[in-house]
This record gives sequence, C-alpha cells and structure tokens, in this order.
Amino acid sequence: MTKGYPVVAIIGPTAVGKTVLSLELAASLNAEAISVDSRQVYRYMNVGTDKISPSERSSVLHHVIDVVDPDEPFTVASFVNLAREAAARIRNRGRVPLFVGGTPFYYNALFHGALSSGLPYDQETRARFERIAESEGPAALHQRLAEVDGRTAARLHPNDVRRVSRALEIHALTGTPPSRLYAESEKPRSEFDVLYIGLDRPRAELYENIASRVRKQFASGYPEEVEWLLKNGFDERFPSMQGFGYRELAAYCRGTMTLEDAEEGDIRRTKAFCRRQQTWFGKFAPTLWYDVSVSSAYALRTNILEAAKRHLER
Repeated sequence: MTKGYPVVAIIGPTAVGKTVLSLELAASLNAEAISVDSRQVYRYMNVGTDKISPSERSSVLHHVIDVVDPDEPFTVASFVNLAREAAARIRNRGRVPLFVGGTPFYYNALFHGALSSGLPYDQETRARFERIAESEGPAALHQRLAEVDGRTAARLHPNDVRRVSRALEIHALTGTPPSRLYAESEKPRSEFDVLYIGLDRPRAELYENIASRVRKQFASGYPEEVEWLLKNGFDERFPSMQGFGYRELAAYCRGTMTLEDAEEGDIRRTKAFCRRQQTWFGKFAPTLWYDVSVSSAYALRTNILEAAKRHLER
C-alpha cells in the first residue's frame, strides 16, 4: 500500500523540552508547527497550559492553538480535522508541517486512524465519579452520563458504577462522548507517513522540571487566570477546567483548598500524567528516541535535524 507524504512529529513527556526543540527545528526545516496538545486548543488558558508565547509564535507560525473557548466542545475528531486542514495549507505554501505536543490519543487518531485507541485515564477523575455514586447513588451518576452521552448510558446498567465512571472519565478527559470515539474508531489509512522524534529524560529530572515549572506558573499569574475564568462562567462544568492545576485552583478560588495544596496537587497529577505519557509514547513506531540528558544541545539538534531531513526527502 502506498504510504502518505512524510512528516515529522516531536513526542515525549511533559517538561522534557519539546517546545524548544520544535522552534529550532522549524527554523532549519522551513516548517510551521501544528500543536498536538489537548489543553492548548482553549483560548484564555495560557499560563496553566504553558502555551507558547506570542513572540515565539511570531517567529514560527503555530496552528491548532486558541481555536475554541473553554465552554465549547472540542473532540478528538475536531483536532484531526483541524490538523489535516492546517497541514494541507502549510504544504500548499511550500512549507513543512511539524507536529509537536504531548497528547498521545490525538496522535493515534491523526496518524493511525484510531480515535478510540490509547484513550487517556486518570484515577483521580474516575475516583471522583465513583464518590458521586457513593454519596448520591448510582442512578444519579448514570443520569450524569445520560446528559453527555445518551448512547453509552443506554447500554450501561445504572448499577454498573465502574463502567459508568469510566465513560464519564473519558468524557471529562477528552471532551468527547465515548460512543462517538468508538463509532469513529475505524478510519481510512492516514495520508501521512510519520517519523516520531521521541525525547526523554531520567524520571527524576522530569519530576524536578515539572515541580519547577508549576511553581513558576503559580507565581506568574496562574491563580489569577483561573479566577478570571471562573468569574466569566468558565467553570468546572466544562472538560477544559478538569485538567490538572485548573481543577485544584478552582477549588482554591472557591475557598475549599489552600494555595499550597493546590500547587502540590498540580505537581502530583502532572507527574502521574508524565508517567502515563512515557508508557503511551513507548508504544509509538517508528520512533527515534533521544535521551536529552546525555547529549550536548548542539549534538542533539544536529542528529535530530539530519534524521528529520532524511525522512522528509523520501
């Protein structure tokens, strides 16, 4: 079967250094970046998503960032459509699409036609729904599922708390009804021939980077960002506000959590997400993996640039 046209994607866990490398590669490859990040699609959510700055975007064009408001639905299928359209426009202008980001199920959907594979999970999110079943009863939890995904609710018994909680967990993390994910799971072969460039570091270094970044965010307007979002009606009802950091700071703004606990909660959940990313991305192929802690920045850039050019010239 004929392969699609060659593209390069930079993958790896959060806080590993994907953004810095993407900016350097884009300049050398005559490329524009397509963000593969489920959090950066939302407007007004800048500090907490570690969104690339306007000055950086002025030097390298970025796509699929700031495309919906926090109360708008944004599904995996939405991402696939926007990414494909952006890639086509970039190629039509004689430039190279460079995919970069840390959302594995977006990559699966775009490059492997599998909207339902590699679905994310978050034990804390699922436990929150299970507690609702305990406090309000299984029927109340089932009703919540019916409000967001009637098809899945219809096939699950109200007393099946485990599966109902999992369905609500998937919806909270992806913004997409599970029934839609499974219905769209069989897609035509991708038009892309992707080479993954994988970045990694020892876990201790990643954890240190995560803690440092979160503390910098909390000191640089993150609480104020969440306060503004809540004031303008973008609250915990929406999947955009269920992510790590935003949920904790919403609790802080409502007076049910201290700022210190919110910060530590953000760090803890981000570390857990980092571990899951390493597991998910470890299954991606074909991938050239680089431990960014053992090579000089120059050697790393040179080796990756050569690999990327070889693939793009196929």
